[in-house]
Amino acid sequence: MKKIIFTDKAPAPIGPYSQAVLINNTLYTSGQIPLHPITGELVNSDIEAETTQVMENMKAVLEAAGMNFENVVKSTIFITNMDDFARINTVYGSYFKTETAPARETVQVAKLPKNVNVEISMVAVL
Repeated sequence: MKKIIFTDKAPAPIGPYSQAVLINNTLYTSGQIPLHPITGELVNSDIEAETTQVMENMKAVLEAAGMNFENVVKSTIFITNMDDFARINTVYGSYFKTETAPARETVQVAKLPKNVNVEISMVAVL
């Protein structure tokens, strides 16, 4: 049975989608961008701040499903500038243990919602 996951500790969906869907012990998250969940403002002072906000939003979604970053088996990172990869990777990597890090791809895209520079989605398993 499909269970919709929602938390007010991450930005509310702004369209016809859920923050995450849990089915058969697998959590599929929607992409998170660097929106502050309380103010609704974009965090965009620099790529590290953007990435940190994205990861904190994702942390809140995972926690709402009773999970944490150790449960993540797959991540997808969308970035608008591959030159930011190393800086994004440093922040992203600080949320995982190297020996249990999930599978991942990083893809450069032409544009992201609200003109942000990074968006991340994940799949996690209980």
